[in-house]
Order: sequence, then structure tokens, then C-alpha cells
Amino acid sequence: MKNISFILLALFLITAIGCDKDEFAELNTDPAVLDEPDLRFSLTKAVEQMYENDYTTWFYNNFQYIFPWSQLTSEQGGNGPDLNEMGPYGSQNIYRALFPQTRDIQYRIDQMGDEEKARHQVLKAITYPVQILPAMANSDLVGSVIYEEAGMAPFTNPPLITPEYDNQEELYNLWLNQLDEAISILTNAENQIDFGTQDLIYNGDYSKWAKFCNLLKLKIAARMINIDLQKALQIAEEVATSEAGYMNALGDDFIYHRGIKYYGTLEEMWIGYGGQNVINFLRDNLDPRLRFIFEKNGFNAEVVQAFIDAEVDLPPYVEQYVTYDGDGNFAGWAGPGEPWVRYHGIPLAPDAQLEGENDIYFNQGSLFRISAGDAEKSYAGTSLYSEKVVRTSYDYTYPTKPGGSVIQLKDNDPPLNVVLGSSAETNLYLAEFKLLGANIPGAAQDYFDQGVRLSVRRMDAIADNNQMPYYESDPVYALEKGPEAEDKAEAASTKLKEGEIDALLTQPAYDLTTDGLEKVYIQQYINFANTPNDMWTLVRRAGIPKKNSNYLAWEDLLSSGNEITLPRRFRIGTPTEDSKNYENELNSVTEQGFTTGTLDPQVLNTERLWFDKNNPQYGAGSNN
Repeated sequence: MKNISFILLALFLITAIGCDKDEFAELNTDPAVLDEPDLRFSLTKAVEQMYENDYTTWFYNNFQYIFPWSQLTSEQGGNGPDLNEMGPYGSQNIYRALFPQTRDIQYRIDQMGDEEKARHQVLKAITYPVQILPAMANSDLVGSVIYEEAGMAPFTNPPLITPEYDNQEELYNLWLNQLDEAISILTNAENQIDFGTQDLIYNGDYSKWAKFCNLLKLKIAARMINIDLQKALQIAEEVATSEAGYMNALGDDFIYHRGIKYYGTLEEMWIGYGGQNVINFLRDNLDPRLRFIFEKNGFNAEVVQAFIDAEVDLPPYVEQYVTYDGDGNFAGWAGPGEPWVRYHGIPLAPDAQLEGENDIYFNQGSLFRISAGDAEKSYAGTSLYSEKVVRTSYDYTYPTKPGGSVIQLKDNDPPLNVVLGSSAETNLYLAEFKLLGANIPGAAQDYFDQGVRLSVRRMDAIADNNQMPYYESDPVYALEKGPEAEDKAEAASTKLKEGEIDALLTQPAYDLTTDGLEKVYIQQYINFANTPNDMWTLVRRAGIPKKNSNYLAWEDLLSSGNEITLPRRFRIGTPTEDSKNYENELNSVTEQGFTTGTLDPQVLNTERLWFDKNNPQYGAGSNN
């Protein structure tokens, strides 16, 4: 055995000594000298990093601040007198990974020879919308951000480690220039490198990236309507007549999906109930998006009968839709029937919680509780925001009577789809700009109708992909005896039904003949229920929902009889001298005129972002 080991060792040494010195040198290259990366893979990684910190942005920003301040939902359990107070918040982390990726791509392409540089221009062009969208999301919250000099340290000598902040006016102008450059390249993408399957958004279709750039231009224009309306209209005209075209089909939508194992945040959310006014508006108009934004309440036919048997009062907003047979038992639903009768909102004013008559909203756990034998259950009469919009990896238990069947939606964790830009948004912007005076082809009503159609269809597609409860059927109705059980279960499903969109567009609230601009803003508001940052930006720039509206009204947020003052920007920490970038941080907040470190809602309302300075107050309606 020892002889065999000795022979093997000798052979190894002979082979090693006999290696060509050049081969040995090749195997031991200086680790600082790396092979050129495939920039398609780098761009894939950059796109992945466009949507980060989803837990903090949803848990804090959206559910605690943006949605309640925009009156889509309440805080968890209802709004209290501290509704206008800020605590922790998150933001898109664009400096940890995204900018290092995009800057590296841009730098490497700039260092290529002329032929290769020319072939890679499309990849460089795509880095601009990839940077701009999350940077805009951060700027919507705090104003000035580091952008032009972000991530430049590895590519500057000496390394640029104290980047300056760009204010919103500078950002918007810079972004418009970069987007125009990107659109020109992407629209004429001949003899370019093939991004192909590495492009998880558009599968290498550069024309769709160009259309997405045009949507970003419209987003900027919308933010400028009360700062420079003529420039905003000019941007809209450029988009509407662009050689690249604009997003106008579901296949154009920017649907973010990180991978087959990305389910959104794995953490539970503190989710509020839907606002009474918005749910009433959607239900009264039989708008299918009600079913994709909010969850059904707990009062199906089985539960209603269980309450009747237990001789416990139903919530009056549920009972109004119940019909009884001659014996006083549940006979069916009045009004619009299932699934519409399962959606109800709550009052949003903090003072509403102090009124005894509102216990039906704020004391549901005690009022709507019944038992049968040893089993006891409580039921919610009102509707939460649908958590499946945020994350797909949670189980849902369908409501049944105490002691009844246990039916769950579980082990259905599809990869999460997230909307980061849509054709619906594009068309609704064009409808707005047409009404504001833009010289663009097409009628405002046509843009509007197309925007609503695409909005409904996109939300339906998200509900389908994310496998929301009730989408295909309501399984509790399938338990009923008789041949009609399956028909009832399917009728109670939340999926889009044939003819619903056509019927929706015949409603007066969807006719732009009167109050056209407000109606467009209401549709933008509903469409933004899945993109909260855009919703809050709209609420600030358009003053909607509007007080005393005939369609969707702003609810006065009274606390101790006085209306609460809501913030219009997020708080900004006080720069400290131990920061390497202290001077630039201080210059940024000084230029914007911001008080730092404050949680005072009055200060956060009056010290506004640049785009917000001329905007109407909450609920005041549009300036235009």
C-alpha cells in the first residue's frame, strides 16, 4: 500500500514540475485582474435591484402613512388621533447595490473599443430608466437625493466619496435628458447586442423599454403641472407623438418578478380596512377592481344563517342586503348580490371611533361573535386591503360557521408579480393632459376608456397570478346541497366576468362630459391602489379625493372636533458632523428650507417638496 502511495505522489510531482511555465502563470493570474463580465448579466442584476426594501416600504410607508393619508385605507384597526404622526420608514435602497451595478455597466461600455461600444449602447440606455424609477420614488418622499454623482467613487480619481445632492428641479431636467437619449437609442436598436432571455421584463424587446421611458417622462410631467404647466404639456405632446410609441397594451406593462422563488416579503403586515367612501364608490359602480384591491368580509350565506340561528344581530351594512324566507331564514342576497355584498369600508375620522353607533365598525370582535357547542368564532364585516398584492406566501382560511368545515387556501405560493409601470397609467395621464390643453391626437374620453379597461385587466391578471382568495370560486358555497352549489360558488368568485368592463364604462362617473378632470383623477387614484407612491403623489398634486365631491369625497379627518393636519413629506434626519458627507447633506436641507429631525405634522405639511409647493391642500380639488 505504501509503494502505491509513493508511486502516485511521484507521478503528481513529475506532472506538476513538467507544467509549462506559461500555463502555470495563466492559472495564477493576479486576482485584481478580472475577466470582462457579460454585461447582460450585470443588467439583469440591476433590474432585480429596482425594487428593494419591500417589507419596510409596505409595512411602514404604505400601510401606516401613505394609504391612510390618501384615504384608501385606515391604519390597522382604525385611525387614531396619532394618524398624522410619523415613525420609522423605508425607502428604495439605490446606493447599496443598484448604482454600483449601473455605473459599472456604463463605465465598462464607455471603455470599449468603438465597435463594441456601439453594439452595447442599448444596455447603457436601459440603465437610465432602471436608475430613475426608484430614485423618483425616493424623491417623492424627501425631495433632493444623490443621483448624478451617485456610485462614482470606483470610477473617479481621487474617488468621489462626498457626492452632491440634486434638487427636484435638477433631477427632473436631468432625467428628461437621459430618457430622451435612451429612447433614441432603444428606438433605433440595429446591430445591438441581444439582451434576450436575460431581460426578465421585456425578453429583450428594446421597443418596450423605450415605451417605458416614455411613461417615466409622463410621470415627471404629471409632477410638474402646478410648477410649469406649459412644460408638462410639451412633455405629454412629445410622448403622444413619439416615434417610440407609448405603453398601450398589457404586454407593454412593466411587471416586476424577481424569480420563481420570490414571494414578496415573508413578514406579516399591519393592514388597515378600506375607507368607506372608496369602497362605496367602487361597489356602487360595480367596478371589478373592488374585488382585486380589497378582501371579502366574513359574511357569506353560511355565516349569515349561523347568525340567524344564534339570534345575534348582523352588521346593519350586511343585513341590508339579506333577504329572508317565510321562516326568517336566509333566502338570498338583495341588491348586486355576491360578490359585491361582501365589501364594506369603515369611517376614517379618528372621532368616529368615539361614537357608539360606530361600534359596528370598531368593536367587531365582540359584536360579531357567535358560538355553537364548544366552537366560537368572530367575523369581520368590513374589508381589509388584499395582502396578496404584497406577498403570496401566506395561508388564508375561508369563513365558515362555528364547528363547520375548515377550508384553507394554502401551499399556493406563486412568484409575486409587482406592477412598476402600466399602460393604464399611461392612458390615464394622456386623458389628463388632453383635458389640461395638450395638443395630442385622440380624445380624452378615448384615452380614459382605454386606461380604465387596461387598469381592470391588469388588476385581474395580478389577482390571478398572485392567487388571491376567491379568485376562481367561493368554496364555502360549494358546500351547499343541491345542483346549484357550484354555480353559486363560481358566481361568487372575484375574477373578471364577461361584459363587466363595458357595463362599467356606461356609468355616469366614467363619462367625462361633466367634471372630466376630477373623474380622470379618481381613475388614476384607483389604478394607483397597487402603487402607493404614485397614489400619494397624485393626492398631493390633484387635491383628490375632493371634499364634497359628487363621486368620491374626501372625509374630514376630525380629532377632538378639529381636522388633522397631515404631512406632505417624510421627515429628514439632522445631518451630523461625523458624516463624511456632512457639508452636502446640510446644503441639501438648507436649500430646500427644511427643518430636520422634526415630527411636527404642521412643519411637514408647510415645508413642502419642490414639486408640491404650488399644489392644493388635501381634499381641496385640482388647481386647474
